[in-house]
Amino acid sequence: MVIVIIVLAVVIGLIVLAGVIGVVGFNKLRKADITCEEAMGGIDVQLTRRADLIPNLVNTVKGYAAHEAGVLEAVTAARASLQHAAQGSSVAEKAAAEAQMGGALGRLFAVAENYPQLQAAPNFRALQTELAETENKLSFARQYYNDAVSRLNQAVKTLPWMLFAPMSGVKAREFYQAPVGHTQAPNVQF
Repeated sequence: MVIVIIVLAVVIGLIVLAGVIGVVGFNKLRKADITCEEAMGGIDVQLTRRADLIPNLVNTVKGYAAHEAGVLEAVTAARASLQHAAQGSSVAEKAAAEAQMGGALGRLFAVAENYPQLQAAPNFRALQTELAETENKLSFARQYYNDAVSRLNQAVKTLPWMLFAPMSGVKAREFYQAPVGHTQAPNVQF
C-alpha cells in the first residue's frame, strides 16, 4: 500500500512538473512573439514619421525647383508606398518601400544641391535634420526588431521550447533585410 502511494505521488508530481514546464514554455514563446510585434510596431512608427515629413519637404523643394516634377512625383509615390507598407504586416514589403523612399530622397537631395537658396532655407534645414533623426531611429528600430526575431527564432528552434511552439501558435519570423541592391544607405548631404 505504501508503494502504491509513493508511485502515485511520483506520477502526480511528474504530471504537475510537466504542466508547469508547459506553462513556462508557452509563456516564454508568447512573450517573445509579442516582443517581435512591438518591435515591428516601432518600425511602423518610424516609417510613418518619415512619410509624414515628406509632404513638407516636397513643398519646400517645389517652391525652389518647380521644374523638377519627376523627382517630386517619385518622392510622392514612394511616400504612398511607404504609408501602405507601414499598415501591412509584410516585412519584405516594408523593406522594399523603405528602399524606394531612400532612393527617391537621394534624388531629391541631389536636386536640392543645385539650389543654394533652398539649402540655406531654415525650414529645409530643419526638415533635413528631422529626417536624419528619423533615419537614425528607424535604423535602431530595425536592429531592435532583428534582435527580437533572433531571440524568438532561437527559442522556436531549440529544445525544450520547440516542443511548445505548436501549442502556443508561435512560429519563426522573418528578419528585416534590405532588398537586393539596396544595402547601401542613400547619400544625403547637408
